[in-house]
Amino acid sequence: MKTELKSFQLPDEKGYFGPYGGSFVPPQLQGVLDEITQAYMEIKDDEQFLTELHALYKHYVGRPSPIFHARSLSEKMGGAQIYLKREDLNHTGAHKINHCLGQALLAKKMGKQTLIAETGAGQHGVALATAAALVGLKCDIYMGEVDIAKEKPNVIRMKILGARVISVTRGTKTLKDAVDEAFEAYLGDPITQFYAIGSVVGPHPFPMMVRDFQSIVGREARQQFREMTGSLPDNLVACVGGGSNAMGLFTAFLDDEEVLIYGVEPSGLSLREGEHAATLTLGKPGVLHGFKSYLLQDEKGNPLKVYSVASGLDYPGVGPQHSLLKDLERVTYVTAGDSEAIDAFFDLSRFEGIIPALESAHAVAFALKLAGKLEKDKTILVNLSGRGDKDIDYVAETYGKDYGVV
Repeated sequence: MKTELKSFQLPDEKGYFGPYGGSFVPPQLQGVLDEITQAYMEIKDDEQFLTELHALYKHYVGRPSPIFHARSLSEKMGGAQIYLKREDLNHTGAHKINHCLGQALLAKKMGKQTLIAETGAGQHGVALATAAALVGLKCDIYMGEVDIAKEKPNVIRMKILGARVISVTRGTKTLKDAVDEAFEAYLGDPITQFYAIGSVVGPHPFPMMVRDFQSIVGREARQQFREMTGSLPDNLVACVGGGSNAMGLFTAFLDDEEVLIYGVEPSGLSLREGEHAATLTLGKPGVLHGFKSYLLQDEKGNPLKVYSVASGLDYPGVGPQHSLLKDLERVTYVTAGDSEAIDAFFDLSRFEGIIPALESAHAVAFALKLAGKLEKDKTILVNLSGRGDKDIDYVAETYGKDYGVV
Protein backbone atom coordinates (compact mmCIF):
# COMPACT_ATOMS: atom_id res chain seq x y z
CA MET A 1 0.00 0.00 0.00
CA LYS A 2 1.42 3.38 -0.95
CA THR A 3 1.71 5.84 1.92
CA GLU A 4 1.82 9.60 1.86
CA LEU A 5 3.90 12.06 3.87
CA LYS A 6 0.86 13.23 5.79
CA SER A 7 0.51 9.74 7.27
CA PHE A 8 3.58 10.40 9.40
CA GLN A 9 2.92 13.99 10.47
CA LEU A 10 1.34 12.58 13.58
CA PRO A 11 -0.09 12.39 16.16
CA ASP A 12 -2.98 14.81 15.95
CA GLU A 13 -3.67 17.24 18.79
CA LYS A 14 -5.49 14.55 20.76
CA GLY A 15 -2.61 12.13 20.46
CA TYR A 16 -3.99 9.83 17.77
CA PHE A 17 -1.98 8.05 15.10
CA GLY A 18 -4.91 7.26 12.83
CA PRO A 19 -7.24 5.17 15.05
CA TYR A 20 -4.51 4.40 17.62
CA GLY A 21 -3.11 6.24 20.61
CA GLY A 22 -5.15 8.82 22.48
CA SER A 23 -5.42 9.11 26.25
CA PHE A 24 -7.67 6.76 28.22
CA VAL A 25 -6.98 7.86 31.79
CA PRO A 26 -8.97 9.01 34.84
CA PRO A 27 -10.05 12.68 34.72
CA GLN A 28 -7.76 13.66 37.60
CA LEU A 29 -4.76 12.41 35.64
CA GLN A 30 -5.78 13.95 32.33
CA GLY A 31 -5.19 17.46 33.65
CA VAL A 32 -1.63 16.50 34.62
CA LEU A 33 -1.00 14.95 31.21
CA ASP A 34 -2.30 18.12 29.56
CA GLU A 35 0.28 20.09 31.54
CA ILE A 36 3.04 17.72 30.41
CA THR A 37 1.86 18.04 26.81
CA GLN A 38 1.88 21.83 27.01
CA ALA A 39 5.32 21.86 28.65
CA TYR A 40 6.74 19.49 26.04
CA MET A 41 5.30 21.43 23.11
CA GLU A 42 6.90 24.57 24.52
CA ILE A 43 10.38 23.05 24.85
CA LYS A 44 10.52 20.70 21.85
CA ASP A 45 11.65 23.48 19.53
CA ASP A 46 13.18 25.71 22.20
CA GLU A 47 16.76 26.55 21.26
CA GLN A 48 18.04 26.66 24.83
CA PHE A 49 16.52 23.29 25.74
CA LEU A 50 17.76 21.62 22.56
CA THR A 51 21.24 23.05 23.00
CA GLU A 52 21.40 21.64 26.53
CA LEU A 53 20.05 18.25 25.43
CA HIS A 54 22.36 17.88 22.43
CA ALA A 55 25.37 18.93 24.49
CA LEU A 56 24.56 16.03 26.81
CA TYR A 57 24.09 13.69 23.84
CA LYS A 58 27.56 14.62 22.60
CA HIS A 59 29.59 14.98 25.78
CA TYR A 60 27.75 12.64 28.16
CA VAL A 61 26.15 9.90 26.03
CA GLY A 62 28.88 9.84 23.40
CA ARG A 63 26.76 10.57 20.34
CA PRO A 64 26.80 10.16 17.46
CA SER A 65 26.90 6.39 17.87
CA PRO A 66 28.83 4.85 14.95
CA ILE A 67 27.70 2.54 12.17
CA PHE A 68 29.77 -0.63 11.82
CA HIS A 69 29.99 -2.87 8.74
CA ALA A 70 29.74 -6.43 10.04
CA ARG A 71 31.88 -7.94 7.29
CA SER A 72 32.56 -11.32 8.89
CA LEU A 73 28.91 -11.93 9.69
CA SER A 74 27.93 -10.79 6.19
CA GLU A 75 30.46 -13.19 4.68
CA LYS A 76 29.14 -16.03 6.82
CA MET A 77 25.65 -15.52 5.42
CA GLY A 78 26.91 -15.13 1.85
CA GLY A 79 24.36 -12.49 0.90
CA ALA A 80 23.52 -8.88 1.72
CA GLN A 81 25.92 -6.66 3.65
CA ILE A 82 24.95 -6.19 7.30
CA TYR A 83 25.57 -2.88 9.08
CA LEU A 84 24.95 -2.11 12.74
CA LYS A 85 23.87 1.19 14.27
CA ARG A 86 25.83 0.93 17.52
CA GLU A 87 23.38 2.19 20.15
CA ASP A 88 25.00 -0.37 22.44
CA LEU A 89 27.98 2.00 22.71
CA ASN A 90 25.93 4.76 24.35
CA HIS A 91 26.56 5.59 28.00
CA THR A 92 24.41 3.09 30.00
CA GLY A 93 24.58 0.60 27.13
CA ALA A 94 21.42 1.15 25.11
CA HIS A 95 19.20 3.60 23.24
CA LYS A 96 17.13 4.27 26.38
CA ILE A 97 19.37 7.12 27.54
CA ASN A 98 18.20 9.20 24.54
CA HIS A 99 14.67 9.68 25.85
CA CYS A 100 15.53 9.43 29.55
CA LEU A 101 17.70 12.54 29.38
CA GLY A 102 14.98 14.41 27.51
CA GLN A 103 12.27 13.45 29.99
CA ALA A 104 14.50 14.14 33.01
CA LEU A 105 15.29 17.65 31.76
CA LEU A 106 11.59 18.26 31.09
CA ALA A 107 10.62 17.02 34.56
CA LYS A 108 13.25 19.25 36.17
CA LYS A 109 11.96 22.29 34.29
CA MET A 110 8.41 21.44 35.42
CA GLY A 111 9.49 21.42 39.05
CA LYS A 112 8.97 17.69 39.64
CA GLN A 113 10.81 15.98 42.50
CA THR A 114 10.81 12.30 41.56
CA LEU A 115 11.13 10.33 38.34
CA ILE A 116 9.29 7.01 38.33
CA ALA A 117 9.25 4.30 35.70
CA GLU A 118 8.80 0.64 34.92
CA THR A 119 11.56 -1.49 33.48
CA GLY A 120 11.80 -4.98 32.00
CA ALA A 121 15.36 -5.73 30.99
CA GLY A 122 16.55 -2.94 33.25
CA GLN A 123 18.02 -0.76 30.51
CA HIS A 124 15.35 1.91 30.85
CA GLY A 125 15.70 1.75 34.62
CA VAL A 126 19.47 2.20 34.48
CA ALA A 127 19.17 5.04 31.98
CA LEU A 128 16.53 6.84 34.03
CA ALA A 129 18.47 6.36 37.27
CA THR A 130 21.48 7.82 35.48
CA ALA A 131 19.52 10.80 34.20
CA ALA A 132 17.98 11.37 37.63
CA ALA A 133 21.40 11.42 39.26
CA LEU A 134 22.65 13.84 36.63
CA VAL A 135 19.84 16.40 37.04
CA GLY A 136 19.35 15.92 40.78
CA LEU A 137 15.99 14.16 41.05
CA LYS A 138 14.87 11.16 43.10
CA CYS A 139 14.15 7.97 41.16
CA ASP A 140 11.80 5.00 41.77
CA ILE A 141 11.99 2.02 39.40
CA TYR A 142 9.29 -0.67 39.34
CA MET A 143 10.56 -4.05 38.12
CA GLY A 144 8.99 -7.50 38.05
CA GLU A 145 10.41 -10.05 40.48
CA VAL A 146 11.17 -12.43 37.59
CA ASP A 147 13.09 -9.74 35.71
CA ILE A 148 14.99 -8.72 38.83
CA ALA A 149 16.31 -12.28 39.07
CA LYS A 150 17.22 -12.38 35.36
CA GLU A 151 18.79 -8.94 35.17
CA LYS A 152 20.73 -8.70 38.44
CA PRO A 153 23.61 -6.60 37.02
CA ASN A 154 21.19 -3.85 35.99
CA VAL A 155 19.43 -3.98 39.36
CA ILE A 156 22.76 -3.38 41.08
CA ARG A 157 23.55 -0.52 38.70
CA MET A 158 20.27 1.20 39.50
CA LYS A 159 20.90 0.94 43.22
CA ILE A 160 24.46 2.22 42.88
CA LEU A 161 23.07 5.22 40.98
CA GLY A 162 20.78 5.98 43.93
CA ALA A 163 17.47 4.69 42.57
CA ARG A 164 14.97 2.78 44.65
CA VAL A 165 14.13 -0.53 42.92
CA ILE A 166 10.64 -1.74 43.82
CA SER A 167 10.02 -5.45 43.26
CA VAL A 168 6.65 -6.23 41.66
CA THR A 169 5.25 -9.58 42.83
CA ARG A 170 1.78 -9.48 41.28
CA GLY A 171 0.60 -11.36 38.21
CA THR A 172 3.38 -12.72 36.02
CA LYS A 173 5.93 -10.57 37.89
CA THR A 174 7.27 -9.18 34.61
CA LEU A 175 7.07 -6.00 32.51
CA LYS A 176 3.31 -5.64 32.13
CA ASP A 177 2.82 -5.95 35.88
CA ALA A 178 5.64 -3.47 36.53
CA VAL A 179 3.81 -0.98 34.29
CA ASP A 180 0.58 -1.60 36.22
CA GLU A 181 2.20 -0.91 39.58
CA ALA A 182 4.15 2.12 38.39
CA PHE A 183 0.99 3.56 36.85
CA GLU A 184 -0.88 3.10 40.13
CA ALA A 185 1.93 4.81 42.02
CA TYR A 186 1.78 7.70 39.59
CA LEU A 187 -1.98 8.03 40.08
CA GLY A 188 -1.28 8.33 43.81
CA ASP A 189 0.85 11.45 43.28
CA PRO A 190 1.00 12.90 39.77
CA ILE A 191 1.96 16.33 41.11
CA THR A 192 5.46 15.79 42.51
CA GLN A 193 6.23 12.70 40.41
CA PHE A 194 6.93 12.46 36.69
CA TYR A 195 6.26 9.10 35.05
CA ALA A 196 9.05 8.70 32.49
CA ILE A 197 7.54 6.01 30.28
CA GLY A 198 10.18 3.72 28.79
CA SER A 199 8.90 3.30 25.24
CA VAL A 200 6.61 4.78 22.58
CA VAL A 201 3.59 3.60 24.56
CA GLY A 202 1.20 5.04 27.14
CA PRO A 203 -1.27 7.93 26.92
CA HIS A 204 -0.53 11.07 24.91
CA PRO A 205 1.99 12.78 24.87
CA PHE A 206 4.39 9.91 25.67
CA PRO A 207 4.35 8.00 22.34
CA MET A 208 5.10 11.26 20.53
CA MET A 209 7.62 12.51 23.08
CA VAL A 210 9.67 9.31 23.30
CA ARG A 211 9.66 8.96 19.50
CA ASP A 212 10.90 12.52 19.09
CA PHE A 213 13.75 12.04 21.55
CA GLN A 214 14.69 8.72 19.91
CA SER A 215 14.54 10.11 16.37
CA ILE A 216 18.16 11.20 16.70
CA VAL A 217 19.07 7.56 15.98
CA GLY A 218 17.55 7.63 12.51
CA ARG A 219 18.74 11.12 11.68
CA GLU A 220 22.32 10.15 12.49
CA ALA A 221 22.03 6.83 10.67
CA ARG A 222 20.70 8.41 7.50
CA GLN A 223 23.64 10.79 7.23
CA GLN A 224 26.23 8.23 8.32
CA PHE A 225 25.07 5.54 5.93
CA ARG A 226 25.14 7.93 2.97
CA GLU A 227 28.67 8.97 3.88
CA MET A 228 29.79 5.33 4.19
CA THR A 229 28.12 3.86 1.13
CA GLY A 230 26.89 6.71 -1.05
CA SER A 231 23.25 5.64 -0.71
CA LEU A 232 20.51 4.81 1.75
CA PRO A 233 20.24 1.27 3.17
CA ASP A 234 18.03 -1.11 1.21
CA ASN A 235 16.59 -2.57 4.42
CA LEU A 236 16.13 -1.46 8.04
CA VAL A 237 15.70 -3.95 10.89
CA ALA A 238 14.94 -3.34 14.58
CA CYS A 239 13.39 -5.34 17.40
CA VAL A 240 9.94 -4.33 18.64
CA GLY A 241 8.55 -4.71 22.14
CA GLY A 242 7.00 -1.37 22.96
CA GLY A 243 8.95 -0.11 19.97
CA SER A 244 11.08 2.90 20.96
CA ASN A 245 14.37 1.84 19.37
CA ALA A 246 12.55 0.86 16.18
CA MET A 247 10.68 4.18 15.93
CA GLY A 248 13.96 5.96 16.61
CA LEU A 249 15.52 4.37 13.54
CA PHE A 250 12.46 4.13 11.28
CA THR A 251 11.19 7.72 11.56
CA ALA A 252 13.93 9.24 9.41
CA PHE A 253 13.24 6.77 6.57
CA LEU A 254 9.45 6.48 6.50
CA ASP A 255 9.10 8.63 3.39
CA ASP A 256 11.79 6.71 1.47
CA GLU A 257 9.64 4.09 -0.20
CA GLU A 258 12.68 2.34 -1.67
CA VAL A 259 13.84 1.50 1.86
CA LEU A 260 12.16 -1.67 3.15
CA ILE A 261 11.52 -1.65 6.90
CA TYR A 262 11.16 -4.64 9.23
CA GLY A 263 10.13 -4.72 12.89
CA VAL A 264 11.00 -7.97 14.67
CA GLU A 265 8.74 -9.22 17.44
CA PRO A 266 9.49 -12.11 19.82
CA SER A 267 7.82 -15.41 18.96
CA GLY A 268 9.35 -16.87 22.12
CA LEU A 269 8.90 -20.60 22.46
CA SER A 270 6.09 -20.83 19.91
CA LEU A 271 3.12 -18.84 18.65
CA ARG A 272 0.84 -20.60 21.10
CA GLU A 273 -0.92 -18.39 23.62
CA GLY A 274 1.29 -17.43 26.54
CA GLU A 275 4.53 -18.49 24.81
CA HIS A 276 5.27 -15.35 22.80
CA ALA A 277 4.85 -11.55 22.69
CA ALA A 278 4.11 -11.12 18.98
CA THR A 279 1.55 -8.36 19.43
CA LEU A 280 1.38 -6.99 15.88
CA THR A 281 1.50 -10.49 14.43
CA LEU A 282 -1.37 -12.00 16.42
CA GLY A 283 -3.02 -9.17 18.36
CA LYS A 284 -6.00 -6.96 17.61
CA PRO A 285 -6.86 -3.38 18.56
CA GLY A 286 -7.56 -2.77 22.23
CA VAL A 287 -6.83 -0.42 25.14
CA LEU A 288 -4.07 -0.95 27.69
CA HIS A 289 -2.22 1.42 30.04
CA GLY A 290 -4.10 4.47 28.81
CA PHE A 291 -3.75 4.13 25.02
CA LYS A 292 -5.20 2.20 22.09
CA SER A 293 -3.02 -0.07 19.98
CA TYR A 294 -2.70 -3.66 18.87
CA LEU A 295 -2.97 -5.84 21.96
CA LEU A 296 -2.67 -9.53 22.77
CA GLN A 297 -5.99 -9.98 24.54
CA ASP A 298 -8.68 -12.50 25.45
CA GLU A 299 -12.31 -12.36 24.37
CA LYS A 300 -13.07 -9.89 27.18
CA GLY A 301 -10.27 -7.51 26.18
CA ASN A 302 -7.97 -8.45 29.05
CA PRO A 303 -4.27 -8.64 28.18
CA LEU A 304 -2.92 -12.14 27.70
CA LYS A 305 0.14 -13.57 29.39
CA VAL A 306 3.21 -13.01 27.24
CA TYR A 307 6.74 -14.40 27.19
CA SER A 308 10.14 -13.77 25.64
CA VAL A 309 13.68 -14.72 26.56
CA ALA A 310 14.31 -10.96 26.31
CA SER A 311 12.75 -9.22 29.30
CA GLY A 312 12.47 -5.93 27.41
CA LEU A 313 10.20 -7.44 24.77
CA ASP A 314 7.62 -9.32 26.85
CA TYR A 315 4.83 -6.74 26.67
CA PRO A 316 1.29 -7.49 25.37
CA GLY A 317 0.88 -4.07 23.73
CA VAL A 318 2.91 -1.99 21.28
CA GLY A 319 3.35 1.66 20.36
CA PRO A 320 0.36 3.21 18.58
CA GLN A 321 2.44 4.49 15.67
CA HIS A 322 3.66 0.94 15.03
CA SER A 323 0.01 -0.12 14.90
CA LEU A 324 -0.66 2.48 12.22
CA LEU A 325 2.46 1.54 10.26
CA LYS A 326 1.29 -2.07 10.23
CA ASP A 327 -2.13 -1.07 8.86
CA LEU A 328 -0.50 1.18 6.24
CA GLU A 329 1.84 -1.69 5.28
CA ARG A 330 4.78 0.71 5.47
CA VAL A 331 6.57 -1.54 7.95
CA THR A 332 6.59 -5.33 7.75
CA TYR A 333 6.37 -6.94 11.17
CA VAL A 334 7.99 -10.37 11.48
CA THR A 335 9.09 -12.61 14.34
CA ALA A 336 12.16 -14.33 15.77
CA GLY A 337 12.03 -16.98 18.47
CA ASP A 338 14.14 -17.61 21.55
CA SER A 339 16.39 -20.16 19.85
CA GLU A 340 17.01 -17.90 16.87
CA ALA A 341 17.83 -14.96 19.15
CA ILE A 342 20.28 -17.04 21.20
CA ASP A 343 21.99 -18.30 18.03
CA ALA A 344 22.29 -14.70 16.82
CA PHE A 345 23.60 -13.62 20.23
CA PHE A 346 26.50 -16.04 19.89
CA ASP A 347 27.02 -15.46 16.15
CA LEU A 348 27.47 -11.73 16.60
CA SER A 349 29.70 -12.30 19.62
CA ARG A 350 31.95 -14.82 17.90
CA PHE A 351 32.12 -13.39 14.39
CA GLU A 352 32.34 -9.68 15.25
CA GLY A 353 33.32 -9.50 18.92
CA ILE A 354 30.09 -7.70 19.85
CA ILE A 355 27.88 -9.14 22.59
CA PRO A 356 24.33 -7.85 21.95
CA ALA A 357 21.41 -7.47 24.32
CA LEU A 358 18.92 -10.32 23.94
CA GLU A 359 16.38 -7.78 22.69
CA SER A 360 18.73 -6.65 19.92
CA ALA A 361 19.61 -10.26 19.14
CA HIS A 362 16.07 -10.72 17.80
CA ALA A 363 16.76 -8.04 15.17
CA VAL A 364 20.13 -9.61 14.36
CA ALA A 365 18.48 -13.02 13.98
CA PHE A 366 16.05 -11.76 11.35
CA ALA A 367 18.76 -9.75 9.60
CA LEU A 368 20.84 -12.91 9.22
CA LYS A 369 17.94 -14.75 7.61
CA LEU A 370 17.18 -11.80 5.36
CA ALA A 371 20.82 -11.41 4.31
CA GLY A 372 20.98 -15.00 3.15
CA LYS A 373 18.08 -14.38 0.77
CA LEU A 374 19.46 -11.21 -0.84
CA GLU A 375 22.22 -10.41 -3.32
CA LYS A 376 25.61 -9.25 -2.07
CA ASP A 377 25.10 -5.72 -3.34
CA LYS A 378 22.08 -5.21 -1.06
CA THR A 379 22.43 -3.67 2.39
CA ILE A 380 20.75 -4.16 5.76
CA LEU A 381 21.02 -1.67 8.62
CA VAL A 382 20.23 -3.16 12.04
CA ASN A 383 19.60 -1.03 15.08
CA LEU A 384 21.78 -2.72 17.69
CA SER A 385 19.74 -1.19 20.47
CA GLY A 386 21.72 -2.46 23.46
CA ARG A 387 24.69 -4.43 24.68
CA GLY A 388 24.53 -7.78 26.40
CA ASP A 389 26.37 -7.16 29.67
CA LYS A 390 23.08 -7.46 31.51
CA ASP A 391 22.31 -10.84 29.91
CA ILE A 392 25.56 -12.77 30.15
CA ASP A 393 24.89 -14.40 33.54
CA TYR A 394 21.43 -15.55 32.43
CA VAL A 395 22.67 -16.77 29.05
CA ALA A 396 25.59 -18.66 30.59
CA GLU A 397 23.37 -20.31 33.18
CA THR A 398 20.58 -21.21 30.76
CA TYR A 399 22.38 -21.90 27.47
CA GLY A 400 26.06 -22.13 28.43
CA LYS A 401 26.43 -25.88 28.02
CA ASP A 402 25.01 -25.82 24.50
CA TYR A 403 27.47 -23.15 23.37
CA GLY A 404 30.60 -24.22 25.25
CA VAL A 405 30.50 -21.42 27.81
CA VAL A 406 30.31 -23.63 30.92
